[in-house]
Amino acid sequence: MEKKILLGLGPDELQKVVSAAGGKPFTARQLAEWLYVHRVADIDDMTSLSKRMRWSLSESYETGRMGFTRVQTSVDGTRKYLFPTLAGGAVESAYIPDGDRATLCVSSQEGCRMGCRFCMTGRGGFTRSLTAGEIVNQIFSIEESSRLTNIVFMGMGEPLDNTEEVIKAIDVITSPWGMAWSPTRVTLSTIGVMGSIPAFMERTSVHLAVSLHSPESSVRGTLMPVERRYPIEEVVRMLRGYDFRHQRRISFEYTLFDGVNDRKCDADRLAVLIAGMGARVNLIRFHRIPDSDLAPSSEETIARFKSYLERHGIVTTVRASRGEDIFAACGMLSTADKKGVPVGKG
Repeated sequence: MEKKILLGLGPDELQKVVSAAGGKPFTARQLAEWLYVHRVADIDDMTSLSKRMRWSLSESYETGRMGFTRVQTSVDGTRKYLFPTLAGGAVESAYIPDGDRATLCVSSQEGCRMGCRFCMTGRGGFTRSLTAGEIVNQIFSIEESSRLTNIVFMGMGEPLDNTEEVIKAIDVITSPWGMAWSPTRVTLSTIGVMGSIPAFMERTSVHLAVSLHSPESSVRGTLMPVERRYPIEEVVRMLRGYDFRHQRRISFEYTLFDGVNDRKCDADRLAVLIAGMGARVNLIRFHRIPDSDLAPSSEETIARFKSYLERHGIVTTVRASRGEDIFAACGMLSTADKKGVPVGKG
């Protein structure tokens, strides 16, 4: 019989597990502590639980911890990890050190339904959504886990296409019974799945980043087919109904493509679209991907675009290019793994 996974379960679910095994209510709190504070990989290592309880749990459950199968290290310190999934597939995570910050970019799905033209993940199609345990496992199982200062849901998949499991993972990260991180250390990136935004906003307090990439519907539609289902103007209108004035922050991600969305008129439309929201814009240098006619904008163009937005009162940053000497774009390492391309450990 295939065993069930403990990692990703919250207090109520753990209480049911313990009760079914004949344990006392306090045992559920102990179990959560072993999973999320001590981060043990084996039930037998939960030494404050009785031997009988450990045996009973082991009959039907395992922690769900899985080690990475491949890792690549960039000259700039960025590391791409490849993890197995419960269904036999693979997903990747990116560890990005930057001064005092150490960020992990986690995946929420194996593949993606959104089909963005500039993304390798979507080219491979969609396989399945990850469980909360598979998401948390990425955080616990990288070699730099204890150094992490920030987590971003910005890897493979669309997080709000897997809303329930992603929110469960966020609960593990931010709840006192879990990792007890401040929500300000976590950011979720979405293309703007409008049906899932209310649940995300009401049940979490983490930052939100929206993949915008063009303020013009016709252009965004050529880059992101989901524009037809979730028009960016409607997404922005919905988000204006929420309060981002306090701890929670909203930002818009904007990848610049040469001659596509990097003109002065694009910057002007963008400034008008998000005016008055108090949002920031994160400009992203495009990493070339195989068989794509899209090209990155020049450094001069990026600087000019940034300056124009700032003159209109919009806080604008340019994301540093990281890991370009390895499979940097989301989905490239897992694609290489499927095709049997050798990837050495850095």
